[in-house]
Amino acid sequence: MLVEALLALAAAGGGAVVQAAGTDAWNGVRAGIARMLGRGEAAREQGELERLDRTQAVLEVSNEDEIEHVRKAQAAVWQNRLEMLLEELPEAQRQRTAAELRALIEQAGAGGGSQSVHNDFSGSTFEKSAVQGSGTQHNTFN
Repeated sequence: MLVEALLALAAAGGGAVVQAAGTDAWNGVRAGIARMLGRGEAAREQGELERLDRTQAVLEVSNEDEIEHVRKAQAAVWQNRLEMLLEELPEAQRQRTAAELRALIEQAGAGGGSQSVHNDFSGSTFEKSAVQGSGTQHNTFN
């Protein structure tokens, strides 16, 4: 059984795959995930590349009504694959793979897949407010 930190890392890795698809970071993230999951076997790595390409294709053809559901589903698929990988590895290899995965997650975030939201509030009153989302948010209160 994986510890919570590794489960969270696998979840972030699944999200990074989806986030990177269609961005400048895609080729690097795609190659890194395939290499990681291929574990040194060329045929296995090629299979992962094909799965990653299918993920990108599904995301590209999804319409506005279904894209959020598709993104979540694809992220869950890759999260599961990464969890299984991390669970199977011996501890020393698991730590190296976790470090590689962290680097790929950072790469996905730097590849233009992140979104920024900017909100300006002027003369507003907030009671029992909540903001949900991901990415970077900037709030300016005047």
